[in-house]
Amino acid sequence: MKVLDKYILKSFLQPFLATFFVVLFVLVMQALWLAFDQIAGKGIDLFFILKFLWYLGLILTPTALPIGILLSSIMALGNLSENYEMAAIKSTGISLKRVIKPLIFLTLLLSALNFVFLNNIYPWATLKQKNLYLNMKKKKPALALVPGSFNTEIPGYSIKFEEKYGEEKNLLKNIQIADLTKGRGKIKVITAKKGIISTEPGSKYLTLTLENGKYYEDNIKKIMTPTDRAKMPFSNASFDNYTINIDISSFNDTSLNDEKIKQHHGMLSIKQLDSISKDNKKSYDEYIKGRTNILDKTLEVKNLHKYPDSTINKQISYPILENFVIKNQSIIFDEAIRKIDRIMERNNVRKKGFKDRRKQLNLYDYEFGYRISFSLACLVLFFIGAPLGSIIRKGGFGVPMIFAIIIFVIYFFITQLGKNLAEESAISAQIGSWLATLIMLPLGILLTRRATKGMGIFNIDSVFDKIKKLFQKFSKT
Repeated sequence: MKVLDKYILKSFLQPFLATFFVVLFVLVMQALWLAFDQIAGKGIDLFFILKFLWYLGLILTPTALPIGILLSSIMALGNLSENYEMAAIKSTGISLKRVIKPLIFLTLLLSALNFVFLNNIYPWATLKQKNLYLNMKKKKPALALVPGSFNTEIPGYSIKFEEKYGEEKNLLKNIQIADLTKGRGKIKVITAKKGIISTEPGSKYLTLTLENGKYYEDNIKKIMTPTDRAKMPFSNASFDNYTINIDISSFNDTSLNDEKIKQHHGMLSIKQLDSISKDNKKSYDEYIKGRTNILDKTLEVKNLHKYPDSTINKQISYPILENFVIKNQSIIFDEAIRKIDRIMERNNVRKKGFKDRRKQLNLYDYEFGYRISFSLACLVLFFIGAPLGSIIRKGGFGVPMIFAIIIFVIYFFITQLGKNLAEESAISAQIGSWLATLIMLPLGILLTRRATKGMGIFNIDSVFDKIKKLFQKFSKT
Protein backbone atom coordinates (compact mmCIF):
# COMPACT_ATOMS: atom_id res chain seq x y z
CA MET A 1 0.00 0.00 0.00
CA LYS A 2 2.84 2.38 0.75
CA VAL A 3 4.23 1.81 -2.74
CA LEU A 4 0.81 2.57 -4.23
CA ASP A 5 0.46 5.72 -2.12
CA LYS A 6 3.86 6.96 -3.23
CA TYR A 7 3.01 6.27 -6.86
CA ILE A 8 -0.34 8.11 -6.59
CA LEU A 9 1.29 11.09 -4.85
CA LYS A 10 4.01 11.22 -7.50
CA SER A 11 1.39 11.08 -10.26
CA PHE A 12 -0.36 14.06 -8.63
CA LEU A 13 2.63 16.18 -7.55
CA GLN A 14 4.44 16.23 -10.89
CA PRO A 15 1.57 17.83 -12.86
CA PHE A 16 0.60 19.95 -9.83
CA LEU A 17 4.00 21.66 -9.54
CA ALA A 18 4.22 22.21 -13.29
CA THR A 19 0.63 23.50 -13.49
CA PHE A 20 0.97 25.72 -10.42
CA PHE A 21 4.04 27.57 -11.70
CA VAL A 22 2.68 27.86 -15.24
CA VAL A 23 -0.63 29.27 -14.02
CA LEU A 24 1.13 31.63 -11.60
CA PHE A 25 3.41 32.85 -14.39
CA VAL A 26 0.43 33.45 -16.70
CA LEU A 27 -1.49 35.35 -14.00
CA VAL A 28 1.52 37.55 -13.16
CA MET A 29 2.16 38.28 -16.85
CA GLN A 30 -1.51 39.19 -17.31
CA ALA A 31 -1.38 41.56 -14.33
CA LEU A 32 1.88 43.04 -15.65
CA TRP A 33 0.32 43.52 -19.09
CA LEU A 34 -2.58 45.45 -17.57
CA ALA A 35 -0.18 47.70 -15.63
CA PHE A 36 2.50 47.88 -18.34
CA ASP A 37 1.21 51.09 -19.93
CA GLN A 38 1.44 52.86 -16.59
CA ILE A 39 4.89 51.59 -15.59
CA ALA A 40 7.01 51.27 -18.73
CA GLY A 41 8.97 54.29 -19.91
CA LYS A 42 8.24 56.37 -16.81
CA GLY A 43 11.71 56.37 -15.32
CA ILE A 44 10.93 53.72 -12.67
CA ASP A 45 14.02 51.70 -11.70
CA LEU A 46 14.13 48.03 -12.70
CA PHE A 47 14.57 47.13 -9.02
CA PHE A 48 11.15 48.56 -8.15
CA ILE A 49 9.52 46.91 -11.15
CA LEU A 50 10.90 43.54 -10.02
CA LYS A 51 9.63 44.25 -6.49
CA PHE A 52 6.24 45.07 -7.98
CA LEU A 53 6.22 41.73 -9.84
CA TRP A 54 7.33 39.87 -6.70
CA TYR A 55 4.44 41.29 -4.70
CA LEU A 56 2.05 40.48 -7.56
CA GLY A 57 3.30 36.89 -7.55
CA LEU A 58 2.63 36.57 -3.82
CA ILE A 59 -0.85 38.09 -4.21
CA LEU A 60 -1.77 35.71 -7.05
CA THR A 61 -0.33 32.57 -5.41
CA PRO A 62 -3.59 31.75 -3.52
CA THR A 63 -5.46 31.94 -6.84
CA ALA A 64 -2.99 29.70 -8.69
CA LEU A 65 -3.06 27.03 -5.96
CA PRO A 66 -6.69 25.82 -6.40
CA ILE A 67 -6.32 25.95 -10.21
CA GLY A 68 -3.23 23.75 -9.92
CA ILE A 69 -5.05 21.30 -7.64
CA LEU A 70 -8.05 21.11 -9.97
CA LEU A 71 -6.02 20.54 -13.14
CA SER A 72 -3.49 18.13 -11.59
CA SER A 73 -6.25 16.03 -10.00
CA ILE A 74 -7.98 15.65 -13.38
CA MET A 75 -4.64 14.83 -15.06
CA ALA A 76 -3.47 12.36 -12.39
CA LEU A 77 -6.67 10.31 -12.28
CA GLY A 78 -7.14 10.72 -16.03
CA ASN A 79 -3.67 9.29 -16.73
CA LEU A 80 -4.28 6.33 -14.41
CA SER A 81 -7.62 5.57 -16.10
CA GLU A 82 -6.36 6.15 -19.65
CA ASN A 83 -3.43 3.73 -19.15
CA TYR A 84 -5.74 1.14 -17.50
CA GLU A 85 -3.78 1.43 -14.26
CA MET A 86 -6.95 2.35 -12.41
CA ALA A 87 -8.66 -0.79 -13.75
CA ALA A 88 -5.71 -2.91 -12.60
CA ILE A 89 -5.84 -1.31 -9.14
CA LYS A 90 -9.60 -1.89 -8.84
CA SER A 91 -9.17 -5.52 -9.95
CA THR A 92 -7.12 -6.14 -6.80
CA GLY A 93 -10.06 -4.99 -4.67
CA ILE A 94 -8.79 -1.48 -3.95
CA SER A 95 -11.57 1.12 -4.23
CA LEU A 96 -11.34 4.63 -5.64
CA LYS A 97 -11.74 6.03 -2.13
CA ARG A 98 -8.60 4.17 -1.04
CA VAL A 99 -6.70 5.30 -4.13
CA ILE A 100 -7.33 9.01 -3.54
CA LYS A 101 -6.92 8.83 0.25
CA PRO A 102 -3.29 10.11 0.23
CA LEU A 103 -4.33 12.84 -2.22
CA ILE A 104 -7.10 13.93 0.17
CA PHE A 105 -4.58 14.35 3.00
CA LEU A 106 -2.25 16.25 0.67
CA THR A 107 -5.10 18.52 -0.47
CA LEU A 108 -6.08 19.18 3.17
CA LEU A 109 -2.48 20.19 3.83
CA LEU A 110 -2.50 22.49 0.78
CA SER A 111 -5.82 24.02 1.90
CA ALA A 112 -4.37 24.75 5.33
CA LEU A 113 -1.26 26.20 3.67
CA ASN A 114 -3.45 28.37 1.45
CA PHE A 115 -5.32 29.68 4.51
CA VAL A 116 -2.06 30.53 6.30
CA PHE A 117 -0.86 32.27 3.13
CA LEU A 118 -4.12 34.22 2.75
CA ASN A 119 -4.08 35.29 6.39
CA ASN A 120 -0.43 36.31 6.64
CA ILE A 121 1.57 36.68 3.43
CA TYR A 122 -1.26 37.85 1.15
CA PRO A 123 -2.17 40.91 3.33
CA TRP A 124 1.50 41.87 3.63
CA ALA A 125 2.05 41.57 -0.15
CA THR A 126 -1.12 43.57 -0.85
CA LEU A 127 0.06 46.31 1.52
CA LYS A 128 3.42 46.51 -0.23
CA GLN A 129 2.07 46.27 -3.79
CA LYS A 130 -0.70 48.84 -3.46
CA ASN A 131 1.51 51.37 -1.70
CA LEU A 132 4.34 50.84 -4.19
CA TYR A 133 1.92 51.35 -7.08
CA LEU A 134 0.46 54.47 -5.45
CA ASN A 135 3.95 55.89 -4.86
CA MET A 136 4.86 55.15 -8.48
CA LYS A 137 1.88 57.23 -9.55
CA LYS A 138 2.90 60.05 -7.24
CA LYS A 139 6.47 60.01 -8.51
CA LYS A 140 5.19 60.33 -12.07
CA PRO A 141 1.84 62.18 -12.03
CA ALA A 142 1.11 61.11 -15.63
CA LEU A 143 0.50 57.62 -14.21
CA ALA A 144 -2.43 58.92 -12.19
CA LEU A 145 -4.31 60.34 -15.16
CA VAL A 146 -7.09 57.97 -16.21
CA PRO A 147 -9.18 58.60 -19.37
CA GLY A 148 -12.90 59.27 -19.04
CA SER A 149 -12.99 60.45 -15.43
CA PHE A 150 -12.07 63.54 -13.39
CA ASN A 151 -8.50 63.11 -12.10
CA THR A 152 -7.91 64.93 -8.81
CA GLU A 153 -4.60 63.32 -7.74
CA ILE A 154 -2.71 66.48 -8.71
CA PRO A 155 -3.50 69.03 -5.93
CA GLY A 156 -5.44 72.08 -7.08
CA TYR A 157 -6.54 70.67 -10.43
CA SER A 158 -9.31 68.49 -11.81
CA ILE A 159 -8.32 67.03 -15.18
CA LYS A 160 -10.54 65.05 -17.53
CA PHE A 161 -9.75 63.82 -21.03
CA GLU A 162 -11.18 61.35 -23.50
CA GLU A 163 -8.09 59.41 -24.55
CA LYS A 164 -4.40 58.98 -23.72
CA TYR A 165 -2.24 57.78 -26.63
CA GLY A 166 1.24 57.88 -28.16
CA GLU A 167 4.30 55.74 -27.49
CA GLU A 168 4.77 57.24 -24.03
CA LYS A 169 1.04 57.71 -23.44
CA ASN A 170 1.62 61.45 -22.96
CA LEU A 171 -0.73 62.69 -25.70
CA LEU A 172 -4.22 63.67 -24.57
CA LYS A 173 -7.44 64.18 -26.52
CA ASN A 174 -10.51 66.34 -25.70
CA ILE A 175 -9.23 67.81 -22.43
CA GLN A 176 -11.09 69.71 -19.71
CA ILE A 177 -9.11 71.26 -16.85
CA ALA A 178 -10.59 72.98 -13.79
CA ASP A 179 -8.14 75.17 -11.89
CA LEU A 180 -9.03 74.94 -8.18
CA THR A 181 -5.86 76.52 -6.79
CA LYS A 182 -7.63 79.70 -5.60
CA GLY A 183 -9.94 77.73 -3.31
CA ARG A 184 -13.13 79.26 -4.73
CA GLY A 185 -14.46 76.25 -6.57
CA LYS A 186 -14.64 75.65 -10.29
CA ILE A 187 -14.30 79.25 -11.49
CA LYS A 188 -11.51 78.70 -14.03
CA VAL A 189 -12.04 76.12 -16.79
CA ILE A 190 -9.83 75.35 -19.79
CA THR A 191 -10.83 73.04 -22.65
CA ALA A 192 -8.70 71.86 -25.56
CA LYS A 193 -8.86 69.43 -28.48
CA LYS A 194 -5.35 68.09 -27.94
CA GLY A 195 -2.59 68.27 -25.35
CA ILE A 196 0.85 67.00 -24.43
CA ILE A 197 1.84 66.17 -20.86
CA SER A 198 5.57 66.25 -20.09
CA THR A 199 8.04 66.64 -17.25
CA GLU A 200 11.81 66.83 -17.13
CA PRO A 201 13.79 64.50 -14.80
CA GLY A 202 14.26 66.26 -11.46
CA SER A 203 11.94 69.13 -12.42
CA LYS A 204 9.33 70.28 -9.94
CA TYR A 205 6.90 71.22 -12.71
CA LEU A 206 4.53 69.18 -14.84
CA THR A 207 3.93 70.90 -18.20
CA LEU A 208 0.62 70.69 -20.07
CA THR A 209 0.83 72.04 -23.62
CA LEU A 210 -2.69 72.53 -24.98
CA GLU A 211 -3.78 73.09 -28.58
CA ASN A 212 -6.96 74.53 -30.12
CA GLY A 213 -8.97 75.32 -27.01
CA LYS A 214 -10.97 77.83 -24.97
CA TYR A 215 -10.41 79.59 -21.68
CA TYR A 216 -13.14 80.65 -19.22
CA GLU A 217 -12.81 82.32 -15.80
CA ASP A 218 -15.30 83.92 -13.40
CA ASN A 219 -14.00 87.15 -11.83
CA ILE A 220 -15.51 86.75 -8.38
CA LYS A 221 -14.36 87.47 -4.85
CA LYS A 222 -13.94 84.87 -2.15
CA ILE A 223 -17.14 85.69 -0.24
CA MET A 224 -20.17 86.70 -2.29
CA THR A 225 -23.90 86.09 -2.28
CA PRO A 226 -25.35 84.08 -5.19
CA THR A 227 -27.03 87.26 -6.50
CA ASP A 228 -23.79 89.29 -6.49
CA ARG A 229 -21.91 86.33 -7.95
CA ALA A 230 -24.30 86.19 -10.94
CA LYS A 231 -23.67 89.89 -11.65
CA MET A 232 -19.88 89.61 -11.79
CA PRO A 233 -18.14 89.70 -15.20
CA PHE A 234 -16.16 86.77 -16.64
CA SER A 235 -13.25 86.25 -19.04
CA ASN A 236 -13.62 84.16 -22.17
CA ALA A 237 -11.05 83.55 -24.91
CA SER A 238 -9.91 81.07 -27.55
CA PHE A 239 -6.30 79.98 -28.12
CA ASP A 240 -4.18 77.97 -30.54
CA ASN A 241 -1.52 77.06 -27.98
CA TYR A 242 -1.60 77.37 -24.19
CA THR A 243 0.94 76.10 -21.65
CA ILE A 244 0.22 75.27 -18.00
CA ASN A 245 3.03 74.59 -15.53
CA ILE A 246 1.83 72.65 -12.49
CA ASP A 247 3.96 72.50 -9.35
CA ILE A 248 4.52 68.82 -8.48
CA SER A 249 7.36 69.30 -6.00
CA SER A 250 5.28 67.54 -3.33
CA PHE A 251 5.39 64.38 -5.44
CA ASN A 252 9.18 64.38 -5.55
CA ASP A 253 9.29 64.20 -1.76
CA THR A 254 7.51 60.84 -1.83
CA SER A 255 9.59 57.70 -1.36
CA LEU A 256 8.62 54.57 -3.28
CA ASN A 257 8.88 52.69 0.02
CA ASP A 258 6.30 54.85 1.84
CA GLU A 259 3.29 52.99 3.29
CA LYS A 260 0.43 55.41 3.77
CA ILE A 261 -2.50 53.08 3.00
CA LYS A 262 -2.89 50.42 5.69
CA GLN A 263 -6.63 49.96 6.23
CA HIS A 264 -7.60 48.40 2.88
CA HIS A 265 -9.56 45.16 3.42
CA GLY A 266 -7.01 43.19 1.40
CA MET A 267 -4.17 44.29 3.72
CA LEU A 268 -5.62 42.90 6.93
CA SER A 269 -5.55 39.52 8.62
CA ILE A 270 -8.76 37.80 9.69
CA LYS A 271 -8.32 39.02 13.26
CA GLN A 272 -7.80 42.61 12.07
CA LEU A 273 -10.76 42.38 9.67
CA ASP A 274 -13.04 41.27 12.50
CA SER A 275 -11.80 43.99 14.87
CA ILE A 276 -11.98 46.86 12.35
CA SER A 277 -15.35 45.67 11.04
CA LYS A 278 -16.85 45.81 14.55
CA ASP A 279 -15.47 49.31 15.16
CA ASN A 280 -16.74 50.53 11.77
CA LYS A 281 -20.18 49.06 12.42
CA LYS A 282 -20.45 51.03 15.65
CA SER A 283 -19.41 54.19 13.82
CA TYR A 284 -21.88 53.43 11.02
CA ASP A 285 -24.76 52.87 13.47
CA GLU A 286 -23.99 56.18 15.18
CA TYR A 287 -23.86 57.90 11.77
CA ILE A 288 -27.25 56.42 10.79
CA LYS A 289 -28.75 57.43 14.13
CA GLY A 290 -27.46 60.98 13.76
CA ARG A 291 -28.80 61.34 10.20
CA THR A 292 -32.15 59.90 11.36
CA ASN A 293 -32.45 62.45 14.16
CA ILE A 294 -31.69 65.29 11.73
CA LEU A 295 -34.32 63.98 9.30
CA ASP A 296 -36.90 63.66 12.08
CA LYS A 297 -36.29 67.26 13.12
CA THR A 298 -36.46 68.47 9.53
CA LEU A 299 -39.76 66.69 8.88
CA GLU A 300 -41.09 67.52 12.37
CA VAL A 301 -42.07 63.87 12.81
CA LYS A 302 -43.10 64.38 16.45
CA ASN A 303 -45.89 66.68 15.31
CA LEU A 304 -47.27 64.09 12.89
CA HIS A 305 -49.78 62.32 15.11
CA LYS A 306 -53.46 61.51 15.01
CA TYR A 307 -55.66 63.77 17.12
CA PRO A 308 -58.36 62.15 19.30
CA ASP A 309 -61.91 62.61 18.02
CA SER A 310 -62.78 64.80 20.99
CA THR A 311 -60.24 67.42 19.94
CA ILE A 312 -61.33 67.64 16.30
CA ASN A 313 -62.61 71.08 15.38
CA LYS A 314 -66.12 70.54 14.00
CA GLN A 315 -65.92 73.77 12.01
CA ILE A 316 -62.96 72.51 9.94
CA SER A 317 -63.71 70.51 6.83
CA TYR A 318 -61.61 67.54 5.80
CA PRO A 319 -59.47 67.32 3.74
CA ILE A 320 -57.85 70.41 5.26
CA LEU A 321 -57.22 72.11 1.89
CA GLU A 322 -60.95 72.54 1.34
CA ASN A 323 -60.92 75.25 4.05
CA PHE A 324 -58.83 77.52 1.80
CA VAL A 325 -59.63 79.40 -1.36
CA ILE A 326 -58.11 78.20 -4.65
CA LYS A 327 -55.33 80.81 -4.59
CA ASN A 328 -54.18 79.84 -1.10
CA GLN A 329 -54.44 76.15 -1.96
CA SER A 330 -52.02 76.77 -4.81
CA ILE A 331 -49.60 78.58 -2.45
CA ILE A 332 -49.76 75.71 0.05
CA PHE A 333 -49.18 73.16 -2.70
CA ASP A 334 -46.21 75.07 -4.10
CA GLU A 335 -44.59 75.47 -0.68
CA ALA A 336 -45.12 71.78 0.13
CA ILE A 337 -43.61 70.72 -3.21
CA ARG A 338 -40.60 73.00 -2.76
CA LYS A 339 -39.97 71.63 0.72
CA ILE A 340 -40.27 68.04 -0.47
CA ASP A 341 -37.95 68.75 -3.43
CA ARG A 342 -35.33 70.24 -1.09
CA ILE A 343 -35.50 67.23 1.21
CA MET A 344 -35.33 64.76 -1.70
CA GLU A 345 -32.40 66.58 -3.26
CA ARG A 346 -30.54 66.63 0.05
CA ASN A 347 -31.31 62.95 0.63
CA ASN A 348 -30.10 61.99 -2.86
CA VAL A 349 -26.80 63.76 -2.17
CA ARG A 350 -26.41 61.93 1.13
CA LYS A 351 -27.49 58.61 -0.37
CA LYS A 352 -24.05 58.06 -1.90
CA GLY A 353 -22.42 58.59 1.49
CA PHE A 354 -24.67 55.95 3.05
CA LYS A 355 -24.00 53.56 0.17
CA ASP A 356 -20.22 53.99 0.27
CA ARG A 357 -20.09 53.41 4.03
CA ARG A 358 -22.26 50.31 3.71
CA LYS A 359 -20.13 48.98 0.85
CA GLN A 360 -16.99 49.38 2.93
CA LEU A 361 -18.53 47.41 5.79
CA ASN A 362 -19.71 44.72 3.38
CA LEU A 363 -16.23 44.38 1.89
CA TYR A 364 -14.67 43.81 5.32
CA ASP A 365 -17.27 41.15 6.14
CA TYR A 366 -16.96 39.57 2.69
CA GLU A 367 -13.16 39.39 2.91
CA PHE A 368 -13.42 37.73 6.33
CA GLY A 369 -15.56 34.88 4.98
CA TYR A 370 -13.77 34.70 1.63
CA ARG A 371 -10.40 33.92 3.23
CA ILE A 372 -11.89 30.78 4.79
CA SER A 373 -14.14 29.70 1.90
CA PHE A 374 -11.41 30.14 -0.72
CA SER A 375 -9.06 27.96 1.35
CA LEU A 376 -11.68 25.21 1.42
CA ALA A 377 -12.17 25.70 -2.33
CA CYS A 378 -8.94 23.72 -2.81
CA LEU A 379 -10.64 20.69 -1.26
CA VAL A 380 -13.93 21.23 -3.13
CA LEU A 381 -12.19 21.58 -6.50
CA PHE A 382 -10.16 18.44 -5.78
CA PHE A 383 -13.36 16.44 -5.23
CA ILE A 384 -14.56 17.75 -8.59
CA GLY A 385 -11.29 17.14 -10.46
CA ALA A 386 -10.34 13.70 -9.12
CA PRO A 387 -13.62 11.90 -9.93
CA LEU A 388 -13.90 13.83 -13.19
CA GLY A 389 -10.48 12.57 -14.28
CA SER A 390 -11.50 9.02 -13.37
CA ILE A 391 -14.69 9.37 -15.41
CA ILE A 392 -13.36 11.02 -18.59
CA ARG A 393 -10.24 8.76 -18.63
CA LYS A 394 -8.06 11.33 -20.38
CA GLY A 395 -4.62 12.46 -19.23
CA GLY A 396 -2.14 15.05 -20.48
CA PHE A 397 -2.80 18.78 -20.80
CA GLY A 398 -5.44 18.64 -23.55
CA VAL A 399 -8.88 17.56 -22.35
CA PRO A 400 -8.09 18.07 -18.61
CA MET A 401 -7.05 21.67 -19.33
CA ILE A 402 -10.37 22.36 -21.09
CA PHE A 403 -12.40 20.92 -18.21
CA ALA A 404 -10.28 22.73 -15.61
CA ILE A 405 -10.67 26.10 -17.36
CA ILE A 406 -14.46 25.66 -17.69
CA ILE A 407 -14.88 24.65 -14.04
CA PHE A 408 -12.67 27.41 -12.66
CA VAL A 409 -14.27 30.07 -14.89
CA ILE A 410 -17.66 29.02 -13.49
CA TYR A 411 -16.25 29.13 -9.96
CA PHE A 412 -14.67 32.55 -10.56
CA PHE A 413 -17.88 33.91 -12.12
CA ILE A 414 -19.96 32.78 -9.13
CA THR A 415 -17.34 34.26 -6.77
CA GLN A 416 -17.51 37.66 -8.48
CA LEU A 417 -21.31 37.49 -8.54
CA GLY A 418 -21.36 36.79 -4.81
CA LYS A 419 -18.96 39.66 -4.15
CA ASN A 420 -20.98 42.14 -6.22
CA LEU A 421 -24.27 41.10 -4.59
CA ALA A 422 -22.73 41.27 -1.11
CA GLU A 423 -21.17 44.67 -1.84
CA GLU A 424 -24.54 46.06 -2.92
CA SER A 425 -26.24 44.49 0.15
CA ALA A 426 -28.44 42.36 -2.14
CA ILE A 427 -27.36 39.34 -0.05
CA SER A 428 -25.44 39.12 3.21
CA ALA A 429 -21.65 39.31 3.03
CA GLN A 430 -21.36 35.87 4.65
CA ILE A 431 -23.52 34.20 1.98
CA GLY A 432 -21.73 36.12 -0.79
CA SER A 433 -18.29 34.95 0.39
CA TRP A 434 -19.40 31.30 0.52
CA LEU A 435 -21.66 31.33 -2.55
CA ALA A 436 -19.22 29.77 -5.06
CA THR A 437 -18.00 27.09 -2.63
CA LEU A 438 -21.54 26.14 -1.60
CA ILE A 439 -22.71 25.88 -5.22
CA MET A 440 -19.72 23.81 -6.38
CA LEU A 441 -19.82 21.46 -3.36
CA PRO A 442 -22.89 19.45 -4.54
CA LEU A 443 -21.20 18.98 -7.93
CA GLY A 444 -18.15 17.52 -6.20
CA ILE A 445 -20.32 15.17 -4.13
CA LEU A 446 -22.26 14.06 -7.24
CA LEU A 447 -19.13 13.36 -9.31
CA THR A 448 -17.47 11.52 -6.41
CA ARG A 449 -20.50 9.25 -5.97
CA ARG A 450 -20.74 8.46 -9.68
CA ALA A 451 -17.00 7.80 -9.99
CA THR A 452 -17.06 5.51 -6.91
CA LYS A 453 -19.88 3.45 -8.48
CA GLY A 454 -18.08 3.32 -11.83
CA MET A 455 -20.73 5.43 -13.58
CA GLY A 456 -20.27 8.17 -16.18
CA ILE A 457 -21.08 11.82 -15.78
CA PHE A 458 -24.59 10.98 -16.88
CA ASN A 459 -26.18 7.86 -18.34
CA ILE A 460 -27.42 8.74 -21.82
CA ASP A 461 -29.25 5.39 -22.16
CA SER A 462 -31.35 6.05 -19.05
CA VAL A 463 -32.30 9.47 -20.46
CA PHE A 464 -33.47 7.92 -23.73
CA ASP A 465 -35.32 5.16 -21.84
CA LYS A 466 -37.26 7.76 -19.83
CA ILE A 467 -38.14 9.68 -23.00
CA LYS A 468 -39.22 6.44 -24.69
CA LYS A 469 -41.44 5.48 -21.73
CA LEU A 470 -42.96 8.97 -21.73
CA PHE A 471 -43.90 8.67 -25.42
CA GLN A 472 -45.31 5.17 -24.87
CA LYS A 473 -47.44 6.50 -22.03
CA PHE A 474 -48.91 9.25 -24.24
CA SER A 475 -49.45 6.85 -27.16
CA LYS A 476 -51.54 4.52 -24.96
CA THR A 477 -53.75 7.38 -23.81
